[in-house]
Amino acid sequence: MATPLVTGLTVAAAALTLRSVVTTIEAWAVAGPRARAFYQGGFEPTMTRREAALILGVRESAAKAKVMEAHRRVMMANHPDAGGSVFLSTKINEAKALLLKKGGTSAL
Repeated sequence: MATPLVTGLTVAAAALTLRSVVTTIEAWAVAGPRARAFYQGGFEPTMTRREAALILGVRESAAKAKVMEAHRRVMMANHPDAGGSVFLSTKINEAKALLLKKGGTSAL
């Protein structure tokens, strides 16, 4: 009588374990490439167009609308009123200003 109960519990435990493994693998497959795409390094002393593009996640030659949309998206995630860093929000704003400027490097 105990054997069917033990067998049922074993099958249920195996199914739940397999489900969690499959869920973890699927989550890693979706987030894996994006998680590795972030720039690994600090800020340069004077911001360049390349660094500004990396901060906002756009190309250096992105259109104004694309830069504005990327700025809004990044600021929503890092705004100081929402628990973000004042330093990061300053860098994000500097990146937007640099990319919207016609050329050269920033003098900020």
